[in-house]
Amino acid sequence: MRKILLAEDDPNLGEILKDYLELKGKFEVKLCQDGEEAIRAFSKDKYDLCILDVMMPKKDGFSLGKEIRAVNEQIPIIFATAKGMMEDKVEAFNLGGDDYITKPFRVEELLLRINALLKRSANAEKSPEEDMPTSFDLGDYHFDYTSQIIRHGEHTQKLSTKEAELLRMLCLRKNDVLTREEALIKIWHDDNYFNGRSMDVFLSKLRKYLREDPKVEIVNVHGKGYKLLVN
Repeated sequence: MRKILLAEDDPNLGEILKDYLELKGKFEVKLCQDGEEAIRAFSKDKYDLCILDVMMPKKDGFSLGKEIRAVNEQIPIIFATAKGMMEDKVEAFNLGGDDYITKPFRVEELLLRINALLKRSANAEKSPEEDMPTSFDLGDYHFDYTSQIIRHGEHTQKLSTKEAELLRMLCLRKNDVLTREEALIKIWHDDNYFNGRSMDVFLSKLRKYLREDPKVEIVNVHGKGYKLLVN
């Protein structure tokens, strides 16, 4: 089932859109009522499309869209707002938005726009890694990239999106070097110092998740990057 992140601060409109899209579009919809709640939800789960109200408390839709686009360049984004001014539409597209709908709008029209964007996204050319494995056995662990879960016996560990992406890159190069620059560019889109520190935190978390099996280890390769060793 396709998952949609819906950021809408009007609780009545938000519930109407959520109910309609789940019933008619057969989507799973995560409703958030402000931008900060929405970015937290986006960082914890994988979504197929985002609908962002522009005028929201705590973090406006344009700021939210900019943060989402910095993490994921492909996910379709629809901006929804009561504003109909041309400069707002220009800003929406400059920020990487794929569509713009002005309130009030018919929910049927929104559904048509969603389906059109998802169809376009599905027809886009796949990257080479999308055709590579998504399930990995690592010693006593099993990692499923699609569900973002590591299993060890009866225990399961849910990963964040970045944790799952980083572990998958390591798995695809098991017992070989994953360069620091490649991981930063692929996942963070920039190999600057601050992103590097962020990646170090994620690596520490992955090491913690895998510490129960001494046959599995993520090691630093001095001056190059990292290596996932599986004996």
